[in-house]
This record gives sequence, C-alpha cells and structure tokens, in this order.
Amino acid sequence: MNDAEYTSGSIEIPLKDSDEVIELGLDQLPDGDEVLAILIQENCPLHVWIRLAIGYYKQAKLADFVRILEASRTSANTNYRGYEKDLLKALDTLAAHYVQMANKEKNKELKKDYCSKATVLYTSADKISMYDSDHLLSRAYFCLLDSDKLDQADAQFNFVLSTNAYNVAALVGKASIAFNKKDYKTSLNYYKKALKTNANAPAGVRLGMGLCFYKLGKVPKAKLAFERALELDGQCVGALIGLSIIELNNKTSESTKLGVDLLSKAYKLDSKNPVILNHLANHFFYKKEYQKVQQLAMHAFHNTENELIRAETCYQLARSYHIQGDYDQAFQYYYQATQFNSSSFILPFFGLGQMYLHRNDSENAALCFEKVLKSSPNNYEAMKILGSIYSNSKEAEKKEMAKANFKKVTELCPDDVEAWIEYAQLLESHDIQGALNAYGIAIKILKENVQEGIPPEILNNVGSLYFRTGNFDESKRHFENALRLVNNELMHDKVYYGAIQTTIEYNIARLHEAKHEYDMAEKSYRQILSRHPQYIDCILRIGCMCRDRGQIHEASEWFKEALRFTQTQPNSWSLLGNLHMDKEQLGPAQNQFERILKFNEQDTYALCALGNIWLHTLYQPSKEKDKGKRHEQRSLQMYKSVLKIDPRNIWAANGVGCVLAHKGLLNEARDIFAQVREATADFSDVWLNIAHILVEQKQYIRAIQMYENCAKKFYKHTNTQLLLYLVRALFRANRLLECKTMLLKARHVAPDDTLLMFNMALVQQKLARQVMSDNKSNLKAVQSAMYDLKSAWKTFNYLIMSGESDRFREFKVDAKMEAKFCEDLLSQGKYHLTRAERIDQEEKEMKRKQEQEIQQLKLKQMQEEMQREKELEEKRLALEQKRAEFIKSTQSLMIVEAEKKSAKKRSKKETGEVVSSASESDTAEPKSSKAKKSKSKKRRTADISDNDQASQDSQEARMSKSKKKSKSRIKNSILSDDDDTQEDSDTEKSKSKKKKKNTSKSKSSSKHESSKKAGDYKSREYISSSDDEGQEAKNAATGDESQDTNHDTQDNLSDLEEQNADETMQNAEEIEQDVEEEEGSVAEEEQEEENEEGDNQVEEQEEEEDEVDEEAEQEEGNESMVQGEQQSEEDNE
Repeated sequence: MNDAEYTSGSIEIPLKDSDEVIELGLDQLPDGDEVLAILIQENCPLHVWIRLAIGYYKQAKLADFVRILEASRTSANTNYRGYEKDLLKALDTLAAHYVQMANKEKNKELKKDYCSKATVLYTSADKISMYDSDHLLSRAYFCLLDSDKLDQADAQFNFVLSTNAYNVAALVGKASIAFNKKDYKTSLNYYKKALKTNANAPAGVRLGMGLCFYKLGKVPKAKLAFERALELDGQCVGALIGLSIIELNNKTSESTKLGVDLLSKAYKLDSKNPVILNHLANHFFYKKEYQKVQQLAMHAFHNTENELIRAETCYQLARSYHIQGDYDQAFQYYYQATQFNSSSFILPFFGLGQMYLHRNDSENAALCFEKVLKSSPNNYEAMKILGSIYSNSKEAEKKEMAKANFKKVTELCPDDVEAWIEYAQLLESHDIQGALNAYGIAIKILKENVQEGIPPEILNNVGSLYFRTGNFDESKRHFENALRLVNNELMHDKVYYGAIQTTIEYNIARLHEAKHEYDMAEKSYRQILSRHPQYIDCILRIGCMCRDRGQIHEASEWFKEALRFTQTQPNSWSLLGNLHMDKEQLGPAQNQFERILKFNEQDTYALCALGNIWLHTLYQPSKEKDKGKRHEQRSLQMYKSVLKIDPRNIWAANGVGCVLAHKGLLNEARDIFAQVREATADFSDVWLNIAHILVEQKQYIRAIQMYENCAKKFYKHTNTQLLLYLVRALFRANRLLECKTMLLKARHVAPDDTLLMFNMALVQQKLARQVMSDNKSNLKAVQSAMYDLKSAWKTFNYLIMSGESDRFREFKVDAKMEAKFCEDLLSQGKYHLTRAERIDQEEKEMKRKQEQEIQQLKLKQMQEEMQREKELEEKRLALEQKRAEFIKSTQSLMIVEAEKKSAKKRSKKETGEVVSSASESDTAEPKSSKAKKSKSKKRRTADISDNDQASQDSQEARMSKSKKKSKSRIKNSILSDDDDTQEDSDTEKSKSKKKKKNTSKSKSSSKHESSKKAGDYKSREYISSSDDEGQEAKNAATGDESQDTNHDTQDNLSDLEEQNADETMQNAEEIEQDVEEEEGSVAEEEQEEENEEGDNQVEEQEEEEDEVDEEAEQEEGNESMVQGEQQSEEDNE
C-alpha cells in the first residue's frame, strides 16, 4: 500500500459481532479520541489501527498518531494469521517517529527520552523478527543519530543489501555513513546507485549528491544537483543553502545578492536552521552590522546540538566582539569555539592566539598558532606571527624556529617588507652579514615596489651593523643619511623623530669613539646631554673614555652621576664594580654587583662577576685553611647559577673550568675549556686557560704555541700580561734566551713594571749561572754572563731599596737572597774570566796551526795536480802524433791505389785486345765490385777522419773536466785539517800508487805503440807487394804472352788490392778500439784516484777530531791538576 492510499480514499472499521462496518474518509478523519474509542470498543484488528495512525500522521496530527499506536500495543486484536508482521510494523513505525522527534529536539532531556522510547520499541521488535529488512533499516537509521554507532548501522545496511542489493533506503544509508566519514567519493557512488535503482527517488538523494560534488571540488555539478533537488522539492532547505554558498563564494556583486536572496528564502522556510543562521551572520559581519551578527549567531547556538555548528556560531560571536574591541567577550567565545571542535575548525585558534598576545601570554599564543600551522602548514600569517613570538624568546631552539619560519615566509612571499625587516632584526644578534642582506632586500623592495622612502630606523640599524663589523665608513654614511631624513621629518612628528634623532647622534658619537676621535665623541655626548641631561648612556660613555685614559677618579664620578638619576640601572653599578676590580678592591666590587642582584636576581653578568671575585680570592695568601674551600664553593655556586639561567653562557663555563683547575682536576678543567673553545673561538680567556693547563701538565712546547697563537689572534699590540705567561712557559722549558728576549720586549712596553724587572733579574741570574757552570764557555759568553749578573744584582738591590721586594714573597722568592747569590757569583767571576781567556787563546792557537797545515796541504795538492796535468798533456800529444802518422799512411795507400788504376787503364789501351761477349760479362762483375769497393774505401777513410776529429774533441773535453776536478780537489784540500805526519804518510802512499798506475799505463801505451807499428809494417808490406805485381803485369803486357794470361793476371791483381784494402781497414778499426780502451782506462784511473783522495780526506778529518778530543782531555786533566794544586795550597794556608 502506497502513500496515496493513506491520504485518499476511506477505511472501514468492522463492528463487533456484526457484518456492518464504519467507513471513515482518510482525508477528513474525526477526533482521535473518538476513533480510538471505536477501535477499542469494536476490538478491531491491528492492521486497522496502523492504517488509521498513518492517516493521522499524514494529516500532521502527530498526537493522535502516537496515541493510536501506543494503544494498539495492548488493545488491538491480534487473533488472526500474520499478526506478527503487523505488530512489527506498528513497533517500528512508532519507534521511527520517536527517532525523528529526537533528531529535531533541542532539549537534551527530551531528546534522551525519545531515544530511550525508541530503544524500547526496537528491542521489542527484535523479539518478533530481528532480521526483517524494514526493521533492520529502521534500526540502522536510529543508529545514525549516534556517531559512535556508525559501524553498527553500517553492518545492518550491509545485511539488508546482501538480501536485496537494490534497496534504496539501505544505499542512501550507506552513502550517509561514507559522507560522515569524509569518504565523499564512495558516498557519491552509493547515491548514484540509489538513483539508478529508483529514478523517482526523493530530493534528498539529489541533495546528497550535490554535497558530495561540492566536497570533491566539482562545483558546477554540485550546482546542477542542488537545482534538480529544488525542482523536485521547492522547499528543500539544504539545496537552497548549497546554492547560496556557491553564489556567495563567487564574490561578485550579483552572485552575492543572489546568494543572500537564497538564504533569505531558506530562512523563511526554516527560521531555526542553524546553518542558515550562521551564514546570514557571516554576511552581516562583512556588512559591519555586528548587532545582527550577534542575534543570528545566538539564535543558531540555541537551536543546535551539533558541536561543529556550535563552534562556528561561537566563532561568529567572537570575531564580532573582537572587531568591536570587547576582547574579554571575544576571548570567551574564541575559547568556547575551540572546545566544541578542536581538530578541524582552526579559525577560532587564530583569533584565540591574538587574544593571548593581547594578554602578553606568548606561550599560549604560540600553542594556538602552532595548531593552525599543523592543520595548514603553509599558512602565511600564522608563520609570520609565530616567527615574531619565537624571536622574542630567550631559548636558542625557539630562536632557530623563528629563523626557519621567517625564512619560509620570505620564500612564500618575497615582496613582504615587514617579513624581511623582522627577519633582519632576528639575525642581528648572531648573523650580522645575513641581517645586512635582509635589510638590503627590504630597502630594494621599498624603492622598487612600494616606491616609498626608506625609514630612518632601517638606515640606523644598517649603520649599527656596519659599526659592529668594523666598516666605519659605511656605518657613517648610513648614520648621516638617517639623520638627514629625520631632520626632514621633524616638522611632522617632533616627539617621535626627535627621539630617533637623539639615538642617531649617539650612534655617531660612538663611531667617533671607535675611530679614536675622542674629542669629537665627547663633544657629541655633551651636546646630547645639554638637551637630555638624563641620557644615561652618554654619561656612561664619557666615564668609559675617562677610564681608558687612566682618569679613574673622573670615571668614577661620571658613573656615580648616572646613579644619581636612577639606582636600578645595572650598567652603572657594573662599571663601578669593574673599576674596583681593576684596583683589586674586591670588597667594594662585591658590594656593587650584589646591589644589582637586589633588583634582578637573575642578572647573569652580576652573578658571573661575583664568581670571578670569589675565584680571585683563591690566589691571595690566607692563613685560614678552610677559607680557600669556602671560596671555591661560592665561586662554583655562582657559575652554576648562571648556567641554570643561560646554559650557553661561555663565561660561566670558563669560570667552572678555572675552579676545577684550582682544585687540581686538570683533565676535567681542560675538557671544559675545550668545549668552550668549540662553542666559540673568539674568546681569548679560554685560549690562555688551555695554555695554563698545558704548562701545569709540563707540555711546554704546546703551551708556548698556544700563547703565541693567542697573541697573534687577539692582541694587535704587545700585551705584557700575555708575555709574562709566555715567559713563564719558556722559563720552565729552560729556553732562557727566548725568555730573556720576551722580557726585554715587555719592558719596552712597561719599563716601570717591577714584576717584569724582578723576572728579568731572575732569568739573567739563571742564564749567567748556566754559562759559568759550563767549563767550555768561551770568553764572550762569560763576559755577557758577568754583565747579566751585575744587571740582576742592581735590579734586586733596587727592588729592596724601593720596598717592592715584599710583593714577591707570595711567589716564595726573596730578593735579598737572590741579590746575595748574585754577589757570590760575581766574586767567582775572575776565575771564570781567566779560564775563559785561556780557553780562548788555546782555541786561537789551535786555529792558527790548523790554518798553516791547511795552507801547506793546499800547496802540495796544487803541485801534485800540476804534475798530473803535465803527464796527461804529454799523453795527449803522443796520441795526436800517432793519429797523424796513421792518417799519412792511409793517404799514401789511397795514392797507390789511384796509381794502380791508371796503370791498368794504360795497359788496356796498349794491348787494344777485343774481349768476347762472354769474357766481357765475366769481367764486368769484378769492375763493378771494384768500383763499389773503392767507394767503400773512400767512405771508410772519411769515417776515420771524422772519428779522429771526434776523438780530439772528446779528449779536449776530458782535459777540461780533469782541470775542473783538480780545482775541486784544491778546494776540498783547503777544508782538510791533517797533521804533518799524517800528510807525509798519505803522500807516500799516494806516490807509490801513482807509480804503479804509471807503470801500468806505460805498459798499455807500449802495447798500443807496438800494435800500431805492426799495423804500419803490414800496410807497407801490402804496398810493396802490390808494386811488384804491377811490374809483373807490365812485363807480361810487353811480352809475347796470350790474352788469357793477361786477363788472369789482372784479376789476381784486383783481388790482392781488395785484400790489402780490407786488412788496412781492419787495422784502422783495431787501432781506434785500442785508443778508446786506453781513454776509458785513463778515466777509470782518474775516478779511482778521486775516490782514494776522498777516503784519505775522511780519514784525515777523523784523525784530527781524535787529536782534538785528546787535547781537550789533556786540558781538562791539566785544569783538574791545577785546581787540585790550588785546593792543596788553600788547605795548606
């Protein structure tokens, strides 16, 4: 039965015990009590009760609907087949009505009552049929009211769909669950499936599809869906709201007007809808009608129990109060909005953070903006505000976070001038160059994009940064530009720009002071004080200049003048305390720093200064044993207090290391100093302390290096205190000469410093004592030691007479004892001087003898070298003579060959015999061979002449080398220190060796000459034989012999000539080889002679050293004998 049957037609009520019926028209039902009475009286079946109840429901008579269904549970007739289904339907229908009433009810108690009634009815229905599809659907929609029971509802919808996959109600329920879980794509698929199943689905399906399209960003499709829903149901409030939101987001005048009209239409249909009320409140907020905003938002707040809607309502109320300046009400509603929905709705957190900032609660404000950034990581405004909050924090981690935030802000929006300026201000403390770059970008944006003048405040800040980097010219330029801009703006706001003018003038005065232009600086300070007498910074700077000039009293007066204006200014007390510390007035200094702690117990400078005072007392002599331990504990306590406040305070950490070092814990102290040095390398005290530790650990070389590096890095001019530290390390390392040099350098800076005088005297005394105790000290060293002793004695006496000697008793050194010790050493000076003079004379005599010996040795070596050169020259001349003879012999041989050829030609002409073709062919070959042989002979003779020339050149080169070697031997001989006896023996040995070598050379040369003569004889024999053979050939030609014999004789002659030529060439080659071997042997002999001479020189030097040692031992023995005789004479006396 469809809905039309319940709204049109009639229903028949059967009468009891009769066949008659009562017919009631469903469109005009009578009073419900009358009909209920009839139903009870006639004991009507249950399905009649249900039809009548639904009829009353359709006519919006809900009370009659509820009474009939409630009465049917006990009064209806159920004695018929299938009544269980009707009973289940009655229970589910009444329960669904209660669910709908609970969904609309705003009162929590009534809502809870409706839900409990529905629960009872569904429980009763479960007993009848738990798995009925309609029953499960009704129960599933009841579970949708509670967000915690969505999974239970989903399971029931799945069960229904398992039995009927096209159940529209189940599909719509699944879509609703997916939408609540923000799975909009799945929800849209379920809505589409429901629409395909039933094309005539109600407007709610189209509305759900529109909401899914909107959430998925498909706004045009969402708009079409909302419009289709309005076509199906002109009073669909959800569709009107959706269309109005789409139009309002277009942000045009026409779309805004259309959106407001749609909201007004929806408001007329449902004036209690909280979504409509919130959107209208938002519209009136931008129209600045804040009263309407508050009324609509309050109305929406009281008409909903949904926390998300309530959070939005509270946000509308909060920002209306915020913009009106009612910050207390705004804070209340912002806070309440965050409590309703603390995860997804981030706008209230932004406003709440602003309220916390107004209340100076930076910590809670940072938490609010952190939640905004967590939900929206690229929120530009939140990052910017968080950066400002973190930049004012004292924690280093927060500072780094602020730096990261501003860096990201400048990347997201590079043209934000404010962000660049704040970023630069954040970097000023630790990254000066980065701050200058940020200010530079901000100035560029102001010039190019904003096209406004540069504020003088920025120019002043840039000038201050250049001042800190030491670039005084750039600093001055920016200060002057800023001052010029301020002077131009004074007429607009004299108070504000007057204050800036004073600040810039003060900075210019500080610039003059840094450039050592003290007169101009003081003049500028006084000009500022003439206009502003209470400008304390100027007063303090004048006092500091007086202090630096050594005018301690005037500086103290200026510091006290600053205290006259304010007693709570810590800088004045600190400067006064430092003055007392410089004078070692520890009590008054302690009082000044304790005054600072009365006003601020966490003043780290004052606490650290008190720790330094207690540490300083540890180095003062005291008779109380426990006093040192108490002062150690107090000093350590002060430093720990500083580290609790500021864990990165390097001065406090350095102080802790000093206390540990005083306790003797050197390794622990060194570890702390090393950590401080890793934190910053620009802290000179920690370098000195590490060097002190190294001195105590007797690592003097490393300590000296550390002191020297510290001086190069931190002190442009000579620092006497640092030089004293270096002197101490050098003294302990027993490097007294360097120690004396450093003390002289320090005394040039501070000539009147008695401590330097005392240390110089000690070093001179010890240096003189070392020299006098050394028996090998020369006269010059002893004289210098005597001079140092006299100077030290005078210094000690001066200190005693001036009364300064008592100052050094804390170092366990008595000036009187040292002066007496100097006198004792001076009394022994005559003995040491005579000993040194005797040693000096002996050394001079020894040097004279050695020089004479060297001269004699040089003469001998020169003579030997000249003799050797003469012999080599004679050998060279002999070789040249032999080569000349060989060349003559070869030339004569060539002449003979030429004559033979001419004789052969003449014999041929005389005979005139014709040779046959066969004989011609036979004789042609020897002719060609002879021509070739003659050419080869010419080449060989040319080669021989070339080789002779090359051998002459090589011989000359060897002679030049031998001359150079002889010169080098002469030079080396100058350095030798041999005795006469050793020289004689060595020369005899060398002469015997040379004789042997000369004999060997003469043998080799005689062999060479004999071989050469033999070669000459052979060549002569060949020449004579060839002449005989030529004569025989002539005789044969003139005789009556035949042609054949002539021809044979000619062939024999040519063969003999060839053999002679070959033998002469072989002899020439053998001679050349002998010459080369002889030259090589000569070179080897020269090398052996040089090696022997070097060995002789080494032996001579060793023997001389042994003799010097023996003489020294003899001298020592003589001295010991002399001393023994003197001692015996003294004993006798």
